[in-house]
Amino acid sequence: MASNVFSDMKSIDGEDFKRLGTAPILLRILLILLAVGAVLFASYWFLIKPKFAELEVVRAKEAELRDKFDSEQAKAANRSAYVEQLEEMKKTFNVMLRQLPNKTDIESLLVDLSQTSVASGLDVKYFKPETEIPKEFYAEYPIKISVTGQYHEFGQFISGLAALPRIVTLSNIDIAEARENANQQGQNSTSAGRKLKMDLVATTYRYIEEE
Repeated sequence: MASNVFSDMKSIDGEDFKRLGTAPILLRILLILLAVGAVLFASYWFLIKPKFAELEVVRAKEAELRDKFDSEQAKAANRSAYVEQLEEMKKTFNVMLRQLPNKTDIESLLVDLSQTSVASGLDVKYFKPETEIPKEFYAEYPIKISVTGQYHEFGQFISGLAALPRIVTLSNIDIAEARENANQQGQNSTSAGRKLKMDLVATTYRYIEEE
């Protein structure tokens, strides 16, 4: 059998391609297999392979949509908690907003700051309001303050500012020995009697009402 196939292959020549109908059966089978292989390869390369790339894109999109769905589902499940939290945030914001003085309350707040420093036993060297700095819906109103006194009096002053019904933040705090102590260098003065000087910027805030 193998010898017959080998002899058929030896008998193939160029003329056989011109007479496919009468060509040896081995040649015809070979040509059919080549044609089928070419069709299958072309089908895979041009039709099936691009679909694999599209499939990967679809799978990635599916994973993204699943993650988004899980996230939205979690939000929907906790919607009532989010609503309660939002209402609580609104109340807190309104409380904080009421702590921002309007234009007419700035002067009374300046008086409160000045009285707080005096009530703490401090000597006020200067009390200088600066130019107002407008922001998005509020304005910053910095005030430069310089006072002298004992360290514990500084603590009372800061505690008094924290107790004010308005928001006041402190920055650029600088504490150093007061110049009055230079005149006491030759005297026997205790550390408790030595005065300190504190410079700071107290910033309050004003709500900018919409026109």
